[in-house]
Amino acid sequence: MSAADAVRRPGRLGVGIVGAGSVGPVLGAALAGAGHAIVGIVATGADAIDRAEALLPGVPMLDTPTLVERSELVLLAVPSTELPGLVAGLAATGAWQPGQLVVHTAAEHGVEVLLPARERGAIPIALHPAMAFTGTSLDLGRLLESTIAVTAPGPVLPIGQALAVEMGAESIVVDEADRPAYAEAIGAARDFAEGIVAQALRQLHELGVERPARVLGGVVRSAVETALARYPDPPLEP
Repeated sequence: MSAADAVRRPGRLGVGIVGAGSVGPVLGAALAGAGHAIVGIVATGADAIDRAEALLPGVPMLDTPTLVERSELVLLAVPSTELPGLVAGLAATGAWQPGQLVVHTAAEHGVEVLLPARERGAIPIALHPAMAFTGTSLDLGRLLESTIAVTAPGPVLPIGQALAVEMGAESIVVDEADRPAYAEAIGAARDFAEGIVAQALRQLHELGVERPARVLGGVVRSAVETALARYPDPPLEP
């Protein structure tokens, strides 16, 4: 199937998911909700299998070579440190197919990391949802309020944007050279928020406050919304 076919036939792709951590099954469920057919998922470990079964009931558990062989779109939802080796290893075995969409979800990588697949005729796309995942159905609702960073070669950029929209998010284009800085900004915001909230929760717990998460919930959400409102989109020059 060509890239043009993928654009003309939204909702008709056979999607295979490599990785059943907190991201892969959620995005698979979002794509299934948009009409795509999930042909299988690679899940290792009891927790991963349980998560896959909960979010993608009835979807076959496959080994990676079989999944890649059966899929029109392969979603690589694995840790960024594992991504280069996985892509190159599948290329070495001749697994990638011409015209096959290969999508990864790592924030810091663009499509250069998918070069071994591209050299064998696959279509590379990088999609990163800017949100913290729980690995549960709650994330499907949160996708509706999130953005997905899209990086892809010019001719296939519309495919990546369409996939992001089909998952319920707003697509934003991030250039290949800007992916490391993008990842740094996203990571800094996430880590700072998690660290500050964890510290406040501990302090309230030590004070004997009941349901400290409930107490902080309103404060954190309103503070973040207020802070975001102070910076127009796009932000004003200082």
